[in-house]
Amino acid sequence: MIFCLSISAVGTKIGHPVLAFNFAYLCLALSLFFLERIIPFEEKWQENDGQTFANIAHTLTSKGVVQGLIIFGGVIGITSYITPVDEIGFGIWPRDWPMIIQVLMGLVVAEFGLYWAHRLSHEIGFLWRFHAVHHSVTKLWFVNTGRFHFIDSLLSIILGGGLLIVAGAPLEVVMWLSAVTAYIGMLTHCNVDMTFKWLPYIFNTPSLHRWHHSKKLVEGNRNYGENLMIWDHIFGTWINPNKRPSANIGITDDMPLKFTQQLAWPFKKPTKKFYTERHLKKSAKLKAEKI
Repeated sequence: MIFCLSISAVGTKIGHPVLAFNFAYLCLALSLFFLERIIPFEEKWQENDGQTFANIAHTLTSKGVVQGLIIFGGVIGITSYITPVDEIGFGIWPRDWPMIIQVLMGLVVAEFGLYWAHRLSHEIGFLWRFHAVHHSVTKLWFVNTGRFHFIDSLLSIILGGGLLIVAGAPLEVVMWLSAVTAYIGMLTHCNVDMTFKWLPYIFNTPSLHRWHHSKKLVEGNRNYGENLMIWDHIFGTWINPNKRPSANIGITDDMPLKFTQQLAWPFKKPTKKFYTERHLKKSAKLKAEKI
């Protein structure tokens, strides 16, 4: 993570932030590819689940949504509000503060929107059906980092990035948020055996996110933070039990195996099993204090 952030910082300084990000992202992916085979957290997750193509396809379509928003935003004038720090801005953002402070503040502000986008996707049945595409994986590894239905991604972008736009955050802060979220997202889904000590109290880590992918709603409906865990602490959804999480992850409903079918699945009539699973969240909430 330190390497990725350093590369991004150098790229930003020399005027090539996008190139630097892609290079750092590729290096991180390659590193995790080998580490997952050398020191895996779960041996079971090294087995082929037949979802590699679907994972990559979802990643590409989710990124396509981002690109489409940028283009459409330029057409309707939204992107005119996201200007570099040295230009006239919009809103109440303190553009004269040191960039590192602005980036940290941007992470906290955007995390509020990301937290609620994520939490609502678990607690509202209609939204869950889109988010369930991500949770339907039966193993965690770096390739399913971007496995999100494009509607699910759109909600996160609107609530997370929207807060920064309304506040008038400069372009540099928005770009740093995107980079940090991408790096941490890949790390939290990797199948690498690591220790974290105090880090899970502040940052989202693989150890926390493995609980979030649990089939048990009392465990899975927790740890909603994308990058920081501040809002999980404030709203009481942070957990980090002193035990090993189950390797049996996924959802109780049936998810199609094909990418195109997964795109269409959220729009179809939910099964009785789906309604039963969503109903259980009430009893799961009552049992949360037992963890």
